[in-house]
Parts: sequence; structure tokens; C-alpha cells
Amino acid sequence: MIRCVIIEDELKSREALKALLSRFCPEVMVSGEASGVEAGRLMIEQQHPDLVFLDIEMPDGSGFRLLEKFNKIDFEVVFTTAFEQFAIKAIRYQALDYLLKPIVPEELIAAVEKVRQLKAKKNNIKNIETLLHSYGTRPPEKRKINLATTDKIHIVDVDTIVRCESDNYYTHFYFDNGNHLLISKTLKEVESMLEEFDFIRPHKSHLINVHFIQNFNRDEGGFITLTDGNKIPVSRRKKEKVLEIIHNI
Repeated sequence: MIRCVIIEDELKSREALKALLSRFCPEVMVSGEASGVEAGRLMIEQQHPDLVFLDIEMPDGSGFRLLEKFNKIDFEVVFTTAFEQFAIKAIRYQALDYLLKPIVPEELIAAVEKVRQLKAKKNNIKNIETLLHSYGTRPPEKRKINLATTDKIHIVDVDTIVRCESDNYYTHFYFDNGNHLLISKTLKEVESMLEEFDFIRPHKSHLINVHFIQNFNRDEGGFITLTDGNKIPVSRRKKEKVLEIIHNI
């Protein structure tokens, strides 16, 4: 549904536009109308419409003057007027469209379709931003995992894990405080545990936290130096992927 406000000083013109919208654009809901600049400003602030049909010449000022009252215009504007000479100025005010009176149904339908497409695009962007925000603000408890050793189950913060190293059917975990744990999981299983976090596997025997990478050395086939001084080899087939990740850190 597209919420719209009609700002037009002539009652007959408002009624005619509402009739056209009802007949040809049922997805548009008229949530308010006003007959002048100041009343129109208040109506927009109250209704927060997606679209404003805006007359250009009104008794207390122009539609352009109304738009100048907003620091940020977060609605689409379709100007309606009987005077074609305002077209260029309407474009300068970034109007979505410009309809001459009497309004032709086909032109109204086309203008509404533009609004519908823009709204769908904005909603898609908003959904993506929400997803990214949710990912970036993952609650702290979600950044913890449990690691079972022979005598304990350890709850650890993944951000403290510097690296993991394979030892056949076991994996060594090394932490930023110097601590070490050995668990009975393969490195492949550990990689699955940490795949949603910032870890890369530059070599079949190593999994590392990208936040502890100090540099990448191209010598000796290539290796990564971590902040704890350890040097992690990079396999030839993983080199391109590792470099891509490092460039994006």
C-alpha cells in the first residue's frame, strides 16, 4: 500500500484526483489532504506519506515553497498543475513526476508505478541494512562456544581464540592470554563450529582468527605472521583467497 497526501487548493481538483486514484490506482491510499502550503506542511508531518501530490500555485504560496520548509524530503513528489511552464523548475526540485491538469489516467498510473518501484527498492535496502545491523550487533553470548576437554567443558569467547592447529583427530586451541586447550574434534569439525565468525583456514592444518593477523610474507611460498609471533604457512591453493581476505580486513 502507498500512502499519499494531496495538497491542492481547489476542492474539485482534489476530488477528481481521488476519483482517478480510486479507479485506476487502488494500491494508493489517500491518508490526508490540504488546501495550502502551511496546512500541507502540517499534514505531511502528521501522516508521513510515501507520496505527495502537490499543486504548484496555491493562495498562500507555491508547492516549491512548501518543499523548502523540509530539511529532508523522505517522500516522493508528483507535481500537479495546469501550467506547463513550471516543468523545468519541478525537475530541479527532484520531483518524481509532473502531471498536467486535467490529469490523464495513463500518466497517473505511470507516476504511481514509479513510486511503487522506488518503495520496493527502499524496502529491500532497509531489509538488507537490518540484516547487516543484526549481524554486526550479535549479542555477546552468541560469540561464545563450548569446548570439551577430558575433565571440563570450557565456555570460551571466540574473540580470544588466536588459532587452531590440527593434531590428527584432535585440535589444539591457542588463546590470546597464552592458554591452550586440546579437544577431541578434527580441525574440519572445528572449522564448522567457527564458520560464522572471522576465521580462515590458510592451510589444511591451521585455522586462524583474522583479527590476529600481523602481516603476510610472500617469501618461502607465503606465510602469515600472527600477533603472538607464530608463523602460519599458506598453501598454494589457498593463497589467492587468503590475500583477498587480508585486503578486506
